Amino acid sequence: MLRLEGVSRRFGDRQVLTDVGFDVHRGRLTGFVGGNGAGKTTTMRIVLGVLAADAGSVTLDGTPLDAARRRRFGYMPEERGLYPKMKVAEQLTYLARLHGWSKEAAARRTADLLERLGLAERAGDAVEQLSLGNQQRAQIAAALVHGPEVLVLDEPFSGLDPLAVDVVLAVLAETAAGGVPVLFSSHQLDLVERLCDDMVIIAGGRISAAGGRTELRDRFGTRRHEIVAGSDVGWLRGVPGVRVVEFSGGSALFEADDEAVVQGVLRTALEHGPVTTFAPVVPTLGEIFREVVAGPQGGPADDGAAGAADGGRPPGAAADPGAVTVPGATSRTTPTERLQEVRR
Repeated sequence: MLRLEGVSRRFGDRQVLTDVGFDVHRGRLTGFVGGNGAGKTTTMRIVLGVLAADAGSVTLDGTPLDAARRRRFGYMPEERGLYPKMKVAEQLTYLARLHGWSKEAAARRTADLLERLGLAERAGDAVEQLSLGNQQRAQIAAALVHGPEVLVLDEPFSGLDPLAVDVVLAVLAETAAGGVPVLFSSHQLDLVERLCDDMVIIAGGRISAAGGRTELRDRFGTRRHEIVAGSDVGWLRGVPGVRVVEFSGGSALFEADDEAVVQGVLRTALEHGPVTTFAPVVPTLGEIFREVVAGPQGGPADDGAAGAADGGRPPGAAADPGAVTVPGATSRTTPTERLQEVRR
């Protein structure tokens, strides 16, 4: 298990990370989400040893990380870092050999990854000849080619079309199923909800929430219920302990903190006539994210300070992809179903 405890970092007079701590478990996909400048990239760079923390620790299975252990990590930065004029397969084989793979084993691993990522036909092309989406897939292959012990991906889905997203999701799910802790950042919460087992929300350089999807829904979900009846449910407004959120004739969305009140509503509705729907409303990760980042610690930490400390973005690198995308509708699959879902 990868564990961060009490990690803090300052750039000049700006505090970028404060007491950051969370776990990335083996065999699980952990989504790392936050607004622009929340501290995601700085945290990942500290995990990889690109930046040093001012305080705190990063351990793997209880052992502090050193340079040798980190060399067994796989990392995909937000900015593409492959040699543009080098052929895709040649470059991946070269990277695997840098990690100690034999020439034959590296070539087999490269061929397998390119096939799984849908790049087999482009193996002999230079990276600069690929579309931006295919360059992104090649970058992901580079993070995976040496069989990493831990996988850290910064915005891996940026620039991918829906079909490419499905291909990458399947590869990441298979990687996690092999016992690898996978940490990835994304602004696309529909993808995080679809893929991740656990989620970490960072806001203002502090961890605002962390845990499994069901745990977070239970912790931050309101006591909302939906009712659809065969008659007008306007009487709901007069029920003590009930707050009507939405109302439209025979249907309503209401909140109630007391389960006894909820059951009382159902009994009253049945006395008025048939009830076709009566169910709790489970919050999406997008709704949880909105609630968490709207809190007192939701201000920006200016993660861009990390780029300035490192010399900034390279010429031509993509800018921060923008605000978090909150989906209108999301998948309800369980973690055990997710791999089959992304393969379909």
